[in-house]
Amino acid sequence: MAPTRNVVKIAIQMPGAIPQLIQLDQAKPLAAVLKEVCSVWNLTDYEHYALQYADGHRKYITESNRSEIKNGSILSLSIAPDKEAESLLNALKSGSREVKREALRRLALLAPDLTFAGEVINQDGLEHLGAIIEDGDDLGEVLAHGLRAFSELMEHGVVSWETLSRNLVKKVVSYVNMNLMDASVPQLALGLLESLALSSPPLGQLVKQEVPLERLLVHLQVLNQPLQTKAMALLTALLQNASFAERQVMLDYLGQRNLRQFIYKNIIHSSVPLGDEMAHHLYVLQVLTLGLLEPRMRTPLDPYNQEQREQLQALRQAAFEPDGESQSGGLSADRRRSLCAREFRKLGFSNSNPAQDLERAPPGLLALDNMLYFSSHAPSAYSRFVLENSSREDKHECPFARGSIQLTLLLCELLRIGEPCSETAQDFSPMFFGQDNSFQELFCVCIQLLNKTWKEMRATQEDFDKVMQVVREQLTRTLALKPTSLELFRTKVNTLSYSEVLRLRQTERMHQEGTMAPPVLELRERLKPELLGLIRHQRLLRLCEGTLFRKISSRRRQDKAWFCCLSPNYKMLQYGDVEEGAPQPSPESLPDKLPVAEMRALLLGKDCPHVREKGSGKQNKDICELAFSVSYDAGGKVAYLNFIAPSKRDFCLWTDGLSALLGLAMGSEQMRMELEMLLAMETKLQLLELENVPIPDQPPPVPPPPTNYNFCYDCSISEP
Repeated sequence: MAPTRNVVKIAIQMPGAIPQLIQLDQAKPLAAVLKEVCSVWNLTDYEHYALQYADGHRKYITESNRSEIKNGSILSLSIAPDKEAESLLNALKSGSREVKREALRRLALLAPDLTFAGEVINQDGLEHLGAIIEDGDDLGEVLAHGLRAFSELMEHGVVSWETLSRNLVKKVVSYVNMNLMDASVPQLALGLLESLALSSPPLGQLVKQEVPLERLLVHLQVLNQPLQTKAMALLTALLQNASFAERQVMLDYLGQRNLRQFIYKNIIHSSVPLGDEMAHHLYVLQVLTLGLLEPRMRTPLDPYNQEQREQLQALRQAAFEPDGESQSGGLSADRRRSLCAREFRKLGFSNSNPAQDLERAPPGLLALDNMLYFSSHAPSAYSRFVLENSSREDKHECPFARGSIQLTLLLCELLRIGEPCSETAQDFSPMFFGQDNSFQELFCVCIQLLNKTWKEMRATQEDFDKVMQVVREQLTRTLALKPTSLELFRTKVNTLSYSEVLRLRQTERMHQEGTMAPPVLELRERLKPELLGLIRHQRLLRLCEGTLFRKISSRRRQDKAWFCCLSPNYKMLQYGDVEEGAPQPSPESLPDKLPVAEMRALLLGKDCPHVREKGSGKQNKDICELAFSVSYDAGGKVAYLNFIAPSKRDFCLWTDGLSALLGLAMGSEQMRMELEMLLAMETKLQLLELENVPIPDQPPPVPPPPTNYNFCYDCSISEP
């Protein structure tokens, strides 16, 4: 007799028949199970049938995935995938438009299932679908279902994108270039071309040649968010696959066509909320645009380059010879060199030869570019900066050049210039789409902030590093607020004065630090179990609310989502796929369930199986930080439910909640922060009556016992 854990209780239904309630023995071959089920309903050819999940994704049950069946699952008896694929492909050969449309609709519905997709591919289904796409006789629903089914089949990776013919690619491109009434066709064609561009560089080059950037701009201007998103996805895919020179030409053209202004006004500030996928593509576009600065950032100044030497002289002349009249016209060569060296010193260069200051890369020539931009686009502010510091004592001068070099390096670090695009990040800055030359304009604001902070701190040359630390904090805090324009950034960062930074630091320190006296530490230890229970309860309630997670495919696309939540009685994890843009599903509608009693362990980061499969490159770092898995017992085998949290906060909440369900200690950064906050608050409440009373490190000494106890009252003696 099979062990109890190998038996699951399920229901099997079939249209027009009474459902069967059976105990499925996972050790029994699936063919034998099908034979028994068919015999109850008097069906003879059991080989022509298969089991499917009755709801949700309707995935076929096979020997490889049968361990995923849970107690209480509802299955349906349906046509076997090979027979279903054969039937639908035969229907595609029918001359009836309605029959063909229905067959394609069903193909697109079942194509996400790997088992069914394999049968369709084995029966030359891709060739049939490719012929329908190439013919293009019907530009409506038939073509839309054909494109969707074709894309879903290719997404499984069974067939390489390299095998697609150039004629087919050109035909799909033509649907993008057409003005069609049905927006779903160009939307699906754009999605197919994006996958193609990311997977096949040669065919991606063909797509780049055949799809004009002007056409993508037309699709971006349509007030249809899904179509805009797919157009932006293809645009970023083409930019990512282009060489640096090609990317620069493409971005210059897009700049001339006012793409930035359109994105800022009609996408970022649209009345429709920005979707996660569009936010990711805007982030990629921002990274690629700022990435054009990387060569200048990594190129040191060449002291023998005549053009660069002239740029340095232009920087000096803009500060000390604003009218173009040289003050050293009648001086000797040595005297003139000495005067120039002194003026470069006043500009804040550490060496008499300024080229030596710019030999470090990064920031390399990018720092020189920023200084020249500031001097030419804000000449009055530049002159005021230099002259104001020239009039101060030497030790109180804010060095313009040294500060510009360090500030450029700081901005490159904060904006991650030179780093590869994250495959899941969405943290773009709206400010960069609201301003031409955004990096240089940001530098102009920040260099004036540096001078302002220098004066507020009354700094000397020895305090340079301390000032830069404060400026870093000012910029980090302001960028985290995601200001929507450069003017708003300027306003917010200037209100964050040095005194305000000190106040914020003190407030955070008070929240983080408590009195370290032993009695207070003992009190905190006594309070900790109750507060941990409070946090545990909050985490479980958060799991009951549920979270929408993203599925990451082999190319890390995020166009599919699934929802997971904890049942109100804390005994079951319920989960299932959801459509893009659909409202949050109710727990009862989720098809899959994982009993908490079957959960075995919680895996984090690199230990997760779905992270190990992706490798360990730099681009996997962000996914590794948000990945976690739950291992559970599935029919005697270890299976995994894999997650990639949408944010660091969700990662902390879910890992804490799952740890609590498994009886493990909660160990996330969020939990430690909340516990510290609650402990500090509760400790202060407990010590309110002792305010301004010093708490000794040691308890007061116990006095020695008395010499006699004659003062005790004898209760046995009764009073007269």
